[in-house]
Amino acid sequence: MNIRLSGGAGNFLALVAGAVVPLAFAPFGFFPVAPLSMALLMACWMDVRPKRAFLRGWLFGLGQFGVGASWIYISIERYGNALPFTAPVVTVLFVMILACYPGLVGYFARQLAPRSPTLMALLLVPALWVLFEWIKGWFLTGFSWLDLGYSQIDGPLGCLAPIVGVYGVSAAVVVTGGVVVALSSGTTRVRVSVLAAGVALWVGASLLEGVEWVEPKGEPLKVSVVQGNIDQARKWRPEEAAAILGSYQGLTEQEWGRDLILWPETAVPMFLREAADFVAELALRVEESGTDLVFGVPTLGQQPHEYFNSVVSLSEDVGIYRKRHLVPFGEYFPLRPVLRWLNFMDVPMADFAKGELNQPPLRVKDLALGVTICYEIAYSHLVRTTLPEAALLVTVSNDAWFGDSLAPHQHLEIARMRARETGRPLLRATNTGISAIIDSRGQIVPEAPQFRSVVLANTIQPMQGATPLVRWGHAPILWLSLAAVVLAIILEFLRRVRFRYPELES
Repeated sequence: MNIRLSGGAGNFLALVAGAVVPLAFAPFGFFPVAPLSMALLMACWMDVRPKRAFLRGWLFGLGQFGVGASWIYISIERYGNALPFTAPVVTVLFVMILACYPGLVGYFARQLAPRSPTLMALLLVPALWVLFEWIKGWFLTGFSWLDLGYSQIDGPLGCLAPIVGVYGVSAAVVVTGGVVVALSSGTTRVRVSVLAAGVALWVGASLLEGVEWVEPKGEPLKVSVVQGNIDQARKWRPEEAAAILGSYQGLTEQEWGRDLILWPETAVPMFLREAADFVAELALRVEESGTDLVFGVPTLGQQPHEYFNSVVSLSEDVGIYRKRHLVPFGEYFPLRPVLRWLNFMDVPMADFAKGELNQPPLRVKDLALGVTICYEIAYSHLVRTTLPEAALLVTVSNDAWFGDSLAPHQHLEIARMRARETGRPLLRATNTGISAIIDSRGQIVPEAPQFRSVVLANTIQPMQGATPLVRWGHAPILWLSLAAVVLAIILEFLRRVRFRYPELES
């Protein structure tokens, strides 16, 4: 039985399939939705021309990113100080561009597809999906949000993360969707084989739950994560600085004596040089209590008007980490001389310089930290630059930009995937939430409610060693995906040769 959907019905089904995909991600966590949505999308691609496949993939992406990344509108409209028409226009254009990625998967899948819908669903589409997710992660500075693999952090397929990373988990999601599609066509023998392969994938992934890829390093640490809950409207007002610093001091007062205290991104809302007296007072408390303190603060560079979004550690080894991957239009203005007319937002502290790619790791209690700031946590390769030396991961953010939207939940989910990929515990401090302490398997222990001043206190175990993902990166899954595409092209070529020259089969 072949799946055929008329033009209007197929287009509408593709849009709906994309619109429900965000249900698989946080805060909902209905992870089976992702492979089922992919099954619907692949059903919409069967027996259509490449242009129609692009349209349906684009409609799928329109639903996926239109719902899942709707927080873009909130960031621009509420906090971007933009012109009134800017938020809807930019959001729509942004979603339309992102929707091209699944559209291109559909186009090339139909352009290169072997005659067998089973091979298309189980081989070609998963490979193309991985490659285009990877491209989406770096092209035009990258946008790794809503990669399908993140939705499986609490599902059986999430156990694959330490081996193949988020892209490999995405591949498993798409393959599962392909299994559902393949069960609707072919002989009974093919269906049984496909079903067995699908069951083996999920059962095999589940069995990896008990595998220990890393091992403890030293003694557990007593840690505290401080969530200041400073309203974005007052964060950069000079007259509010003393009150903000006093708020963090008050929240931290009972935590001195622990091993590590973490404050959020730009918790100190002034340049480090301007806060010298305040930082000196903190350094004194660090020395007296034996507690190491890590906090976000802007720092000045050597050149005029050069400043960085930074994290500072106050410990025996005082250090500074400078953010390496900046958010365009939010932290810097790309191609300023050419695109000056596009300066549609007035964001405080929005012209940062980029830090060096390879920086010495910050150290606390003689342990190396893998530090990222805000959106950097979405880039696995940045996290891996500090591994396997880093014994724990630290990420700070100011998710107040997202308001009460899906974004803070999705951002936390991304951080959990980094912990699971690397086998490292992760501390996440954000201004308004969601702050969390995450163990080396990506489980939250515990998290803070949003929009409240909270201190999270717990014990974490530093880890050492390297997961396969840390050792090899994403190269194996990318090369396998490329090889699968080449194999599909070869099979399609051979099919066409046999079709044109049937006498060759005799």
